[in-house]
Amino acid sequence: MPRSKKFRRARLIVIVLVVLLVAGAGYGGYRGVAAVRASFPEVDGSVKVAGLSAPVDVKRDANGIPQLYGDTSEDLFRAQGYVQAQDRFWEMDVRRHITAGRLSEMFGDGQVETDSFIRTMGWRQVAQKEFDTQLSAETKKYLQAYADGVNAWLVEHPGGSRASLEYTLLGVVNGDYEPEQWTPVDSVAWLKAMAWDLSGNLQEEIDRALLAQDFSPEKIAELYPDYPYARNGTIVKTGTVSSDTYRPADGSAPAGTPGTGTAQGATTTEALLKGVTTRIDALPEMLGRNGQGIGSNSWVVAGTHTTTGKPLLANDPHLGPGLPSVWYQMGLHCRTASPGCQYDVSGFTFAGMPGVVIGHNKDIAWGLTNLGADVTDLFLEKVTGPETYLVDGKEEKFELRKETIKVAGGDDRTITVRTTRTGAPLISDPSTEQQNVGKYAPNGTSAPDRGTTGYGVALQWAALIPGKTMDAVFGLDRAKNWDEFRGAAKDFAVPAQNLIYADARNIGYQAPGYVPVRGNGDGRNPAPGWDSSYQWKKDPVPFNALPYSFNPSGGYIVTANQAVVDPSYKYMLTKDWEYGTRAKEITEQIDARLKNNGKISPDDMQEMQLDNTSILAKTLVPRLLKVEIDDPYVREAQDLLKDWNYHQDADSAAAAYYNGVWRQLLTLAFGQKFPADLRAEDNCLLVRQQADPTKPDSKSDIVTECGTRDPGKAQPDGGDRWTEVVRQQLEKPDSGWWTYIDSQHKEQKGLDNLLREAMKNARQELTSLLTKDISTWSWGRLHKLELRERTLGSDDSSIASGAVHKLLNRGPYRLSGGSAAVDAAGWNAAAGYQVDWIPSMRMVIDLSDLDASRWINVGGASGHAYHPNYNDQTDLWLKGKLLTWSFSPDAVEKSAKHKLTLTNG
Repeated sequence: MPRSKKFRRARLIVIVLVVLLVAGAGYGGYRGVAAVRASFPEVDGSVKVAGLSAPVDVKRDANGIPQLYGDTSEDLFRAQGYVQAQDRFWEMDVRRHITAGRLSEMFGDGQVETDSFIRTMGWRQVAQKEFDTQLSAETKKYLQAYADGVNAWLVEHPGGSRASLEYTLLGVVNGDYEPEQWTPVDSVAWLKAMAWDLSGNLQEEIDRALLAQDFSPEKIAELYPDYPYARNGTIVKTGTVSSDTYRPADGSAPAGTPGTGTAQGATTTEALLKGVTTRIDALPEMLGRNGQGIGSNSWVVAGTHTTTGKPLLANDPHLGPGLPSVWYQMGLHCRTASPGCQYDVSGFTFAGMPGVVIGHNKDIAWGLTNLGADVTDLFLEKVTGPETYLVDGKEEKFELRKETIKVAGGDDRTITVRTTRTGAPLISDPSTEQQNVGKYAPNGTSAPDRGTTGYGVALQWAALIPGKTMDAVFGLDRAKNWDEFRGAAKDFAVPAQNLIYADARNIGYQAPGYVPVRGNGDGRNPAPGWDSSYQWKKDPVPFNALPYSFNPSGGYIVTANQAVVDPSYKYMLTKDWEYGTRAKEITEQIDARLKNNGKISPDDMQEMQLDNTSILAKTLVPRLLKVEIDDPYVREAQDLLKDWNYHQDADSAAAAYYNGVWRQLLTLAFGQKFPADLRAEDNCLLVRQQADPTKPDSKSDIVTECGTRDPGKAQPDGGDRWTEVVRQQLEKPDSGWWTYIDSQHKEQKGLDNLLREAMKNARQELTSLLTKDISTWSWGRLHKLELRERTLGSDDSSIASGAVHKLLNRGPYRLSGGSAAVDAAGWNAAAGYQVDWIPSMRMVIDLSDLDASRWINVGGASGHAYHPNYNDQTDLWLKGKLLTWSFSPDAVEKSAKHKLTLTNG
């Protein structure tokens, strides 16, 4: 439905308002500056917060990072809600509208499809069930205290410019909008957003099905090669599982029970899954791209191998860039430890959720990377009518519920959500009521007839099963030792993560999470929902059977999204691991330092986070240099690679050219052959169109065909999987993947020919993007990061215009690094060179002196544009620098620049 005239007119008004604000700020206009500053938080003096049992002190350093001091746990979390609302309420408000499927209430009918999909999955309903039936009474008490703190702030800032500049902009378009009271379920629902963006192989499952249109299973297998266990290793040396108890094989001591704390005949068609992909692409990326491309690094080194004599722990999660930052740095401190006040913790939090997600307390430290467990499965359902579907030859009834989507400036929309008996919603259903789905059904020997209504696609996902992850967050924050840490991890259901651990004497690793046990099938392709033998078992992998390591004999643990265990492990965690390139590089760097220096220092840990080496370049560049180039114009660029050290520095011309060649190689070898729905929209390539077997006179021909996929999710993206694909194919000079269409519209064959064409095309592309003079080239001029304000949406899907985003965005910045490097400034080779995921924060924790620990965020503490702390950490982050992380009362007091006291009122 087209946007209403009211919203189109309002959009123009917003643009005018932005111009006036910019003019006011630029020329010192009092009203313009006042409008921007009106929402800045009070950070000195005293304010009243209803419900506090005693005053809470808020001490902020020069970067606006708050450390809170209270006498009870409830006071701390009530104060946390108040302080986070001071800095980030707009972000929090938008996030809860995303997770509830209510964006249309703020931004109008451009968000109806997004709301429809999230309502179909039922994130809010699952969060409500978690709160009602799963979480402990203590956790509920803390969630309510947090909500009370947010609402205490909201009473003082009911909307308009006093809340944030964004509310001023929204008010011009949607003057009736008033923020609702915060609820505990608003906080719990954010866990569903985390889980969605870290949900594993869902996109790969869809992509494999779409590739089946054009490729045999053998060719698809070459695009998804087996994990290189022998070369890149696993997180832990695989142990054994006996009586559903894991026994390590790496020198770890056995742990006791922790405390409380494509199936045959189911090939899909393009029409069915393209619609599902379109709906997934429409979802806001709250942490980054869903599944593929999201990674992280963490490692911990035992005190016997460090210069400090105590463990060192590093972590840098790789997530999508944006403003405000995904993370919010904070400390929560009980003035005196007691049963009523158990917290002395500092680290990285999410605005809108109480507690600390990553960081340390006075006794332990921990970090997270994505485990990558396969916790999502698509099921093809034989739909027999508006309310029925087929299972084992018998009709079953869908569970039906109606959802009404309220639309600012428009009419309400009502949808009907259909859910199978396993709790899997039909995500292929369109946004209008009771429409038929799956008209182009799978066609295989074991599949039932399509009939008149066809097939639907249902999503089985661990995050749609109510869990206790919020209990786990509080448990981690107050854990004092390894056993209590594991007790908290037991409740960490989604998203499944690699948890690394350190205390003053020990290091450890634990794999937690709800990991399903499947019947038939391995989760790599859509399963036949009409056959109950493919459904998930009632219970997931038992926690006690999940891999862990405690004080391994090697003296360190590395997690960087590599395989956790090898295939000898009893349960299947996934068959779609990341390929371990970063993990191997980190491991080799640790080994080299231990061999050369004997000890790892905090500076070593920080330096390793900045390693931007292209590992594949060590294999590919020698091949490129052997290719004979006759054209001196191209040979001039080829010569850049002769003395290159494989470092992808922002000022490196060789890195720019190498990555240009890499992009062209992927396009020629793979992109040309992929169906349009996997390639980036507006990416038009020469492809061979096959003859139509139904037409006798039809012949194959070379045509221009443009892609249709969102650029951020297009293939081949050039990530870790593609380094393994190319590595294996380089051993096969006559592989069919080296057949390509050249710029003269002729088909060519052979590896050397393709490499020669890739180097030529890269020379031409970089000349057009940069300059003909290669002495002026640099990787950073191509590889740019723009920090975009994400909560207002894109220019075409919200009230925001390009002018609004220019007011709120920051950058572009020239970045070092690359997709499969430890310094993972990722970019999608199918779409261009723009950076689309980054080390969203970096930290190094020193267990010998917590005040000597270091941290940095992208952006800053504040969510208010033009506040001094809106983007004050980014320049330091770009340079690889870290801030001192004050923790002890004396260190916090010394670094404090602002002091605010919250009192009962």
